[in-house]
Order: sequence, then C-alpha cells, then structure tokens
Amino acid sequence: MFRLKKYLFRYKKELILGPFFKLWEAVFELIIPLVMAKIIDVGIASRDVGYVLRLGGVILGLAAVGFCSTLVCQYIAAKASQGVGTDLRNDMFRHINTLSHGEIDRLGTSSLITRLTNDINQYQMGVAMLIRLAIRTPFLVIGSAIMALTIDVWLSLVFFAAIPLIAVVLFFIMAKASPMYVTVQRKLDRVSLLTRENLSGSRVIRAFSKQRQAEQTFSDAVEDQTAAAVRVARISALMNPAAYAIMNLAIVAIVWFGGYRVFDGALSQGQIIAFVNYMMQILAALLAMANIILIFTKAAASAQRIADVFDTKPSVVSGANQAVSVTGEAPVVRFKDVCFSYSATAPPSRGCIRCPSALSYSATGENALTDISFDLNLGQTLGIIGATGCGKSTLVQLIPRFYDVTSGTVEVDGIDVRQYDLQVLRKKIGMVPQSAVLFSGTIRSNLLWGNESASDEDLWQALRIAQAEDFVRSFGGLDRKVLQGGKNLSGGQRQRLTIARALVRHPRILILDDSSSALDYATDLALRSAIRKISEQMAVIIVSQRAASILSADHILVMSNGQIEGRGTHEQLLESCAEYRQICESQLSQEAKTL
Repeated sequence: MFRLKKYLFRYKKELILGPFFKLWEAVFELIIPLVMAKIIDVGIASRDVGYVLRLGGVILGLAAVGFCSTLVCQYIAAKASQGVGTDLRNDMFRHINTLSHGEIDRLGTSSLITRLTNDINQYQMGVAMLIRLAIRTPFLVIGSAIMALTIDVWLSLVFFAAIPLIAVVLFFIMAKASPMYVTVQRKLDRVSLLTRENLSGSRVIRAFSKQRQAEQTFSDAVEDQTAAAVRVARISALMNPAAYAIMNLAIVAIVWFGGYRVFDGALSQGQIIAFVNYMMQILAALLAMANIILIFTKAAASAQRIADVFDTKPSVVSGANQAVSVTGEAPVVRFKDVCFSYSATAPPSRGCIRCPSALSYSATGENALTDISFDLNLGQTLGIIGATGCGKSTLVQLIPRFYDVTSGTVEVDGIDVRQYDLQVLRKKIGMVPQSAVLFSGTIRSNLLWGNESASDEDLWQALRIAQAEDFVRSFGGLDRKVLQGGKNLSGGQRQRLTIARALVRHPRILILDDSSSALDYATDLALRSAIRKISEQMAVIIVSQRAASILSADHILVMSNGQIEGRGTHEQLLESCAEYRQICESQLSQEAKTL
C-alpha cells in the first residue's frame, strides 16, 4: 500500500489532523468508564441524584465533544481519500497514454479499466481507514489496557492474556486472505473483459444467435470470481466470531475473578463495571482492527496492481529531434532491412489479459516482418497487398512508432523515427486504421482531432475528398451528433469520416490501412481519384486486400508471411509475381465491370 506513498504525502496536513481529532475522541471514550464507576460507587451507592445527574452531564459533554471530533475526522478522511483517488486516476490515465501498443497489449484493456476503477476505489477505502481508525484503534487497545492497570494490576492480567490471542488470530487470517484478494481481483479482470466483449459485440452475438453461449461463458466467469470471493470471505468471516469468543471469555474471567476482589474489598462494583467497559472497548477496537486489516489487505493487493502499471515503462520513448523539414533528397519514408517481432515487446506478466492483436506471432516468437526494405518519395503512392495476417498493418504501424523495430531502421524524411519527438513525428502522419473509430460528440469535434485549428472550409474540403460531403450535408451539417463509437452511422460513413479526419491534418504521409473495405466500388474509385489529385503534396500508402484499390499505385508491395514476395507496378507484377497475378485473376474479372 505504501508503494504509492507519494500520493499520501500530498495530504500531509490531513494525515496529521485526521488522526489527531480521532485521538481526542478516543481519549474522551477512555474517560467515560471512570466516570461511570464514580456514578455507581458514589452517586448510586449514596443515592445522590444530583451527583448522578452532574456526572451524567459530564458523560453527555464528553460524548458531544467526541462526536464533533469524529465528524471533523470523517470530513478530513473523505477529503484526503477522494483526493488521493482523483490524483491516482489522473496520473494513471496519463501514464497509460505514454505506453506503447506493446505495453497496452500486455496489460490488457479490460485489466487497465478494472485498475482505474475498482482497484483505485479499494485503495481510497484503505486511505480513509488509515486516517480514521489506523491510529485510534491501537490507541484504544493500549489506552484501555493502561486504564485497567491503574484500577487493578492483577485483574488487568486478563487483558494481557486476551490481546496476544486475538493478535495471533488476526495475523493468521491476514496471512491467508492477502494472496487470495489478489486472485479475486484478477478474476474480476476476466469478468470485465467478457463484459466489454459482449457489450461491444452484442450485434454479432445476436446475429449468430449466440446469446446462450455468451451468457454461459459470462456466468462461468462470474461464478469463478464469486467462488474465489466466497473462499476469502469464509476465512475473513472467522475473524469476528473468534475475536468475540476470546473477548467474552475474558469478560467472564473479569467478572469471576473480579467478584472475589470485590468480596476481599480490593475493588468496588463500579471498578468492575469499568473493567468490563474497557474490555468491551478493546473488543470493539480489535474488531475494528480486524476489519481494518481486511480493508488494508484488499488495498495492498489493489495498490500492487496499480503500482505495476506505474512500474511499466514505455518501450517506445520519445526522441528529442524536433526536425520538421525535409533532409536533403531523402525519401519521405524509408525502410532499411526491417525485422519486427511482437515477442520483442514487453513480455506478458502473470495474470494479465492480453489483446488478441499481439498474439499471432508473439506466442511462437516468430518475426511478424522480415527484411523489409523500400523507399517512398513525396507525390508517390505505395500499395501494399497480401493475404490476411501477412503483416501489412504491422508494417504501417512502425511508421508512426506504435511499435519499435526489432532490427533495421524506419526513416521519415531521412531521420530515424526513434530520434523524433513523437508529437512531431505523428503530426506528419495521417493514419486511418482498419477499425473506423469515432468518439461521442459531433462530426465537427471528430474531424477537429486531425487539426484543432482547422476552419469549416478545411473540414468541408476534407469531407469532399473523402466522399463524405453529401451524407454530412443530408444530416444537417457538421454539428450532427455522433454516438459512442459512431453507432448511429453506417460502416462506410464511419470509414469516410475517419479518412476526412486524417486529411484535415494535411499530412505529409497519408496511411490508409484497409480503410475502404466498407465502401462500394464506385465510392472507392471516386475516393482514390480525389486522393490522387492531391497526392503531389504527400506520400500515400494504401493497404488493401482489393487489387482494384492499388492498381494505379506507383509502387506495389506484395506481402506474404511477413516478407515482400514481389514489388513493382501493376503491369510488372502481373508478369513477375504469381501470387499477385492470382489475386488479380480472382478479383478483377468481376470488379472490372464496375471500374
């Protein structure tokens, strides 16, 4: 828990003042049994009603002051715990955004969401209990024992026999429960993953009538998590009855031996009542301590998971080069003997749920890319084609440094991408990924992701090139609401908006990663024609499984198993590359009717 102590130390004042007010409340609580003893031994024994009322008023006054002290402490604890939680969430979210794709693949999106929410909530609770009870509880135990000593040394031996027994019980339960809470949190990651998958893929599940299977899978995961939670709850449940049993036996011993002390005249009846009250205070304090230990155990397990995220360092670190201009006659993009393997990124940690996108090659350690070399100049278009899983998308993700190469170099404008400041590098690139991702807001707010200072004229120009102007105008313009993930738009509309978003940036390198797969052939053709008219201002890379999408490219790379199987123009590849010829023969005969 204290691995995150820097967040606690931001609230030093609260860490001091909160326990201080709680200690005041504990002091008043320790005084009350002595006042009660006086009421019994003096007021009730002599039937002095005035004395009883006066000391009763003292008890009410002590209770009122203690109550006010508790309220102040509760406010301070809430302020500190919520502040720590807010700081942690902000810093963790900021840190996650510094991680490369490799680290996020390793940790898993669902696990990160659980850590940002549930784990930080557990840690917040631990901070609140630290301020409210961590000092008060042992103070009450020690204070009650000392107060008992001042009344009778021999009878107080019962206290010193009971307290170690309870401490042993608490230690045993804590030692058993602590690792089990970590397991519970990991199983909660699995539940979060399935929840996310089922909600995001609800349409697919319904389309294939797989509701029952999805429900069963989710039910199995929930039952597994429940079983783990029940196992740890069974152990934790032993704490209260065990503590009560020891304390009740101690009270019986106090009454039994105390009775003899009263008959001997060594103690009064009021002092026996005070002894019982102090024992009950110790019982309440130790039970509170038991619950604190459980809360701290959960908080410690969650703190470990939170700290693991902060300990994860990005493998892709921003360089210092702020260069934005072309270096001599260097190509805009150059790959030199590039090899890449997902297994070279951070290895998976135990219990993490990884993103499936990184699993295909990392499991075996094979290269996703091997010996990739090519140049691309300004004004040129590069087409990349190949079978599914051949490494096309992996290749283009190396240009904006989503991953770092295992060997070789990737250069942009003659500078190794590893030397660039990441913001400078990525401002040169307009990336349109395979999955058309839009954010809740409006069409305007989504397009402005490409360039926050873009005018409406720039936005409409980008929409015009992306073949999205007509449907955006039919929607009523740029302020049309976009639901989360663009659910109120068709797949083709989402793709065209993501292309427009990239064009708004006026990139030096435009990467279209299979971004027209949801477009009809006529729209795809119009899009490519519009991009060709402005391609003199940029280098264009088109990744596609459609031969028609790359026919007019200046250069074409044919990928197979992470390697370049063929390169050249369309005409050259028809003559020299059997795989490309096979692709064209299977597609173009039908597509030619549309083109």
